[in-house]
Amino acid sequence: MPVNNVDPSTEINNFDRKNIWPTHVEGVPSLDNINSLPALLLHNVNHHAAEVAMREKEFGIWQSYTWNDYYTHVRNIGLAMADMGFKKGDVAVIIGDNRPAWIWSEIAIQANRGMSLGIYRDALEEEILFLIDYAKPKFIFAEDEEQVDKFLSLGDRIPSVKKIVYADPRGMRKYDDERLISLEDFEEIGRLIQSNDNGIFRRFIKKIELKDIAVLCATSGTTGNPKLTMLSHKALLHHCLSYLQADPKNSNDEYVSTLPLSWIMEQIYAVGWSLLSRMKINFVEEAETMMADFREIGPTFVLFAPRLWEQIAGDVRANIMDADKFKQFMFEFGMARGIKAVENGTRSKLADILLFKALKDRLGLSNVTSAATGGAALGPDTFKFFLAMGVPLRQLYGQTESLGAYTLHEMDDVDFDSVGHAFNDVEMVIDNADKEGIGEVVVRHDNMMDGYYLNEDATKEAFTQNNWMRTGDAGYYNKSGHLIIIDRISDLAQTNSGKRFSPAYIENKLKFSAYIAEAVILGNKQDYLTAIICIRFPIVSKWAEKNRISFTTYTDLSAREETYNILRDEVEIVNKTLPEAQKIKKFIFIQDPCNRMILSTRA
Repeated sequence: MPVNNVDPSTEINNFDRKNIWPTHVEGVPSLDNINSLPALLLHNVNHHAAEVAMREKEFGIWQSYTWNDYYTHVRNIGLAMADMGFKKGDVAVIIGDNRPAWIWSEIAIQANRGMSLGIYRDALEEEILFLIDYAKPKFIFAEDEEQVDKFLSLGDRIPSVKKIVYADPRGMRKYDDERLISLEDFEEIGRLIQSNDNGIFRRFIKKIELKDIAVLCATSGTTGNPKLTMLSHKALLHHCLSYLQADPKNSNDEYVSTLPLSWIMEQIYAVGWSLLSRMKINFVEEAETMMADFREIGPTFVLFAPRLWEQIAGDVRANIMDADKFKQFMFEFGMARGIKAVENGTRSKLADILLFKALKDRLGLSNVTSAATGGAALGPDTFKFFLAMGVPLRQLYGQTESLGAYTLHEMDDVDFDSVGHAFNDVEMVIDNADKEGIGEVVVRHDNMMDGYYLNEDATKEAFTQNNWMRTGDAGYYNKSGHLIIIDRISDLAQTNSGKRFSPAYIENKLKFSAYIAEAVILGNKQDYLTAIICIRFPIVSKWAEKNRISFTTYTDLSAREETYNILRDEVEIVNKTLPEAQKIKKFIFIQDPCNRMILSTRA
């Protein structure tokens, strides 16, 4: 059972580490004799050389790369780097879109016992300068002219940079900076070195140690400049394995890499999972072609941000509104049957035949056996939309410092409000919990970051003496043992009785309603919680017309008793999901755009 009211500054001896996930993953090699990510690549070359490892779409055609191709590019880049003075402990930056060349460069950096640092492709000059000054990289791997320009514009402010390697030569002929070299020419240097010593790169890989830092991964930087987490080969390999125990993958799985490779979760999927499970990684041609390319691949695993899941669901509903009456009826009928089946823990075969099979095919979701979302709350209606369709959507939770996600729903135990259960061997407790069980989520496991790069003070602040990490997030366990994340600890409010609550958490729950456009929760230093609500006029007006409720203006509709009743019902739905101390006792709704309000007490 979860342990509450513990002090993570002292050793916990009676924590029940209940591993609910399987410990064996079919097709994943033993890590006993594998010391690094490059060593895992070498293992795959030795055993699966001709198998496809990744694909990239160029000029409308999918180009496949086998494990042997993958290794060859990594070897050539790695040998060229070593020839130009890159050595153990050095840093190299990678920036650009998700491409095979990004991953080849990353593994090549690690093969030289160096550290890769990914920078978001849309980073601004001052952000790049901060990271360059912080990490002092020797090499830059830039995708194209646009990215190269960002570094050249910094002039002599980046003295640590010795080489800038660009993958796309278009537009680069006019450049004469002596640091510049094309990836093609760079790889040729490595090919020549390899031709004179066939075993040199394998000897490089054997020298890598598990404790070596492989990746510097930037934190979000929401409270200031980002910090760089140090992620070792050991942490990456073993945390990827722990995650695969909760969500198994193998060489038959397909993944489309669209989230930034500088983000920790894309590192886990496109690098770690790819090497460990041999899940195939696919790279789209352009952002504009993503959904079309996505449909062509038909991935088996999908991770989207909540806003993209909501956008997909919203686009489907918008298209249905423009369809003929028969299609609208079939959609509503099929969706109602599907959602009812989901709520009963089953599937509707009739809805699958009439609606969902064709809809999933159109969206490219026909082959999906596992889907995830994280980073923010996803509305229950959107969750039900995809679950009814047969897309096994689950929510995850984690931080960069903890190697990304460390909780996930079980396939048959999805709770829309929660982030599920911890992975095997992850200890997670609620510290300083109040009477409602709300406190700070603290976590530890054996595969967390080694600390913040060149920042011992920040590292000491993040961890207790016995390696518990303070997440800064407020949460609690529900009756089923699921973890509920509600807000940042610093953003919690408190009633007069001392009960803590998150205004943003409750506001978001209210805004999941189709009838509520905006909501504000009041209650800090008050006796109870009050909600200020603004109706979503386009939806409420259609509802009124459908129910033959007459009105003339926003003000008129807001003042109707029927409108009050539907708002009351929506508040009651939210209240049922909240602890007693967080329930809304009264609500106020904006009666007109001029902010004239009417107070209504919850019945």
